[in-house]
Amino acid sequence: MSDSVALAALRPVHEVPKNLAFADPGAAMAQLSRYAADSQRLYREREAALRQTEQAQVNSLTLLSRAAEYRDDETGAHMDRVGALSALLAKLTGHSAEEVRMIRLAAPMHDIGKIATPDSVLKKPGGYTIAERRIMNNHTRFGAEILGQSDIPLLRMAAAVALTHHECWDGSGYPRQLRGDEIPWCGRIVTMIDFFDALTMDRVYRPAVSDEMTRQMLQKERARKFDPEMLDVFVNQIDRFIQLRDDINAGVRDHAALLHPQAQRLAVEMGL
Repeated sequence: MSDSVALAALRPVHEVPKNLAFADPGAAMAQLSRYAADSQRLYREREAALRQTEQAQVNSLTLLSRAAEYRDDETGAHMDRVGALSALLAKLTGHSAEEVRMIRLAAPMHDIGKIATPDSVLKKPGGYTIAERRIMNNHTRFGAEILGQSDIPLLRMAAAVALTHHECWDGSGYPRQLRGDEIPWCGRIVTMIDFFDALTMDRVYRPAVSDEMTRQMLQKERARKFDPEMLDVFVNQIDRFIQLRDDINAGVRDHAALLHPQAQRLAVEMGL
């Protein structure tokens, strides 16, 4: 064996020939910088694609909700009011800015399941038969099924709202007879706001109820239909809810505002 071969065999494994590119610290750092920049670019592109996908889903479901609402309310204003009033109540009951933003967008989807309810039931004047009531009540389950088991937090909240906005604090609601804190906070908020707004709207089977009568009816349902603490906040601040409702009714609503990622215009209208 020659001396050069013997020396090569004895060279420690950690010694790297100096003529290899990655043995140059400057070249190695430059390569690492390129890798890092590529990784950051790919991450940003992935996040942007996810946001676009999520927004497309929210837009589609919001439009479907509006289609369902037009069948029950020709103006579609109920959705706008429920979203805005629910966000105001969430804010007044101490929820975070992100939770307020989410419920503003999720609450209008509460009746999306009505898209599967026949007009013979949905628009029927007068009371329902037992069979018709069963059909009507199914809109909560249909809504949750339409919204699905999504990984998107906003759609998870919307599904919870659709499923639970007819549950009652005392367990007498539907579809699962949940009681108290078993009902998610977003469902408890929309239960109250939906009740308030529905009473003060004209319906095919009755005229609108006055604000004062509505307040009294709400208070009678304290700790029965409604979360008592939430109800107290609502009643104590009811003038703010009435003013916000009236402002939305009086304004020219931009329905596309509900589709904006941050719903900025609606947030301005709400003063949030």
